[in-house]
This record gives sequence, structure tokens and C-alpha cells, in this order.
Amino acid sequence: MKPLDTQNFERIARAIEYIGHNFRAQPTLDDVASHIHMSPYHFQRLFSEWAGVSPKKFLQYISIQHAKSMLRATQATLFDTAFDTGLSGTGRLHDLFVNIEGMTPGEYKNGGAELRIVFSCYDSPFGNVGIASTERGICYMAFTESETAALADLLRHFPNARIMIGETDFHIRAMRIFTESETGPLPLHIKGTDFQLKVWEALLKIPMGRLSSYGTIANEINTPNASRAVGTAIGKNPIAYLIPCHRVIQAGGMIGGYRWGTNRKVAMIGWEAAQVLHIENTNLLQSDNW
Repeated sequence: MKPLDTQNFERIARAIEYIGHNFRAQPTLDDVASHIHMSPYHFQRLFSEWAGVSPKKFLQYISIQHAKSMLRATQATLFDTAFDTGLSGTGRLHDLFVNIEGMTPGEYKNGGAELRIVFSCYDSPFGNVGIASTERGICYMAFTESETAALADLLRHFPNARIMIGETDFHIRAMRIFTESETGPLPLHIKGTDFQLKVWEALLKIPMGRLSSYGTIANEINTPNASRAVGTAIGKNPIAYLIPCHRVIQAGGMIGGYRWGTNRKVAMIGWEAAQVLHIENTNLLQSDNW
């Protein structure tokens, strides 16, 4: 049997998919609840518990208009100001200090024959996620349908590595991104070309609750004509969520594709916006009380 959180996310994902296909008709709460075979009351409660906001508010975060405004935003948000002045609480803010360390050719030649990798699978707000680490950091993190599928995918990345089932401190700290602030540093030990590593490092600079575009990333790494190459590098990101490729959308505001499913990408964007809103509201209350 699947964990309850995974079952709930699958229901949320079906609801998001339905809304995405029918948003022009402005489906009601009853319409969406009926589609996923839940009562309106239970769907509203489930969605609000998962996202922290109502389904209606969530939709505002993932609309094209909102995406465009997020891309155009250049001034600091209340969240940025609160964080810079030390007002932010932990809440669900992920304040990861992630370090990317590229593997040397000798460390992954012959399909990772020199690597010892520890792998485990967890339940996250966005479904099952497989995490693997070497002695130097996280080397793989991917959303998956099952532990078996994630392990098979890991073996394709490192066919000759010595893989063990287990848990490390790296895994535990990586999973904290979904529930609390992680002060790091959290090292990632990954293989990629120099260009890919530059793109992935640029992704780490996109704040939670904000979005960027392929063109913007290309400019940030001083290759303004390489938007297509940037998109390819993003598509090969081996570390889901920790390297936030889900925060990159098309310049026109369209969500675009995602290696682990467009519905999951939409869910992540909306969920993160809801978490930031929660933090902003909390900081406002704290500052008012002060």
C-alpha cells in the first residue's frame, strides 16, 4: 500500500491536471471534487492541508498572469525584506546552503566503478522520491513511481557503482527541505559538463516562491544566445527539487515541461508560493506585535 502522503499527492495532481485542462470554463469546487471522486468538503480540507491555502488561492499562483508578473518582478518582496532583516521564522522556508561539487573523471569512469552509493526512497509532498549519496554528498534525487523504478534509474546513471540500500545523514538533511529550514551546508556530488554545472549553480540562486526563464539563466552564465542549451542542461538535472529546475518557465509565462511531470512542476510552483505567503503573513504578525 502506498503511504498516505503519496496517495494524497496523487489526488492533488489529478485535480491540478483537471483544472489545467478546464480553467477556461472556471470549474467550481464541486466540479473538481467530483472529478477526483471526493466530496467538496473533504477535497477543500485535503487541498488546504497540503498547500496551506485554498484551491482557489492556489490557482492564482499558477495562472499565466501571475507567472508573468513573477518574471517581471525586480523589487524585493516583503519576504526578501523580512529575511534580510532577520525577521523570518523557520516555518517551511528552505534556506539550504547547497554546494555543488563536480565529480572528477576518475570518480565516475567506467560507470561509477569507484563509487560506493547509498540509496533510499522517501515519501514527500510531491510523491515518492529516491535519494542516493556518496561519501561526499547527494549524487541523485528523483521523483519516482516506486523504489524499484528509482533504483533502476540510479543504475542507469551509475551502472558499475557499488549500491547499497540504506540511509545517510545527507538523505535526512535533504528531506528537511520539505518541512523546515536546513542550515547546511548540504553538498551535492554530481557529474556533469562544465556548462551543465554552471547552469545548475545558477538555478540555486532562484529564491523559493520566485521564477526565472531560460533566457535569464543564459544571461546569468554569460551565454545570452544559449537558451536552448540551457534548457537541455536543465532537463538533465540529476537532483530534483534541491537544484530547483522547476522554478524555470518560458519567457511568456507558460509553465513548460518538466522531467518529472508537468503537473508535479505546477504543484511545486503553487506550493512554494503558498509557503512564502505563510512566512510573509507570520512575519507581518510578528512585526506588528513588536
